[in-house]
Amino acid sequence: MKMVMAIIKPFKLDDVREALSEIGVQGITVTEVKGFGRQKGHTELYRGAEYVVDFLPKVKIEAVVADDLSEQVIEAISKAANTGKIGDGKIFVFNVEQAVRIRTGETGEEAL
Repeated sequence: MKMVMAIIKPFKLDDVREALSEIGVQGITVTEVKGFGRQKGHTELYRGAEYVVDFLPKVKIEAVVADDLSEQVIEAISKAANTGKIGDGKIFVFNVEQAVRIRTGETGEEAL
């Protein structure tokens, strides 16, 4: 099993969710986060004063999927979240040793 974690722009969340549903991903976890990468934030004007916004709002999506589905998940997220502009985000993939569904006690891929 693999955990696919993606950090994307917030307005792309619905597109990514739909793309993942289409390929059969049954569950995801979404967290609102803040951060920056190469763009290093930006400056904004508020009541005539200029200030720097260091941490930009992002969305973190996590999905644990079977090994054979992980490449499709990565491709679906990449296509759905792409705007072609800086700050589109990143995708990380981790190995998952075990999964347990608490309600039924199912383990491994059956727990997904």
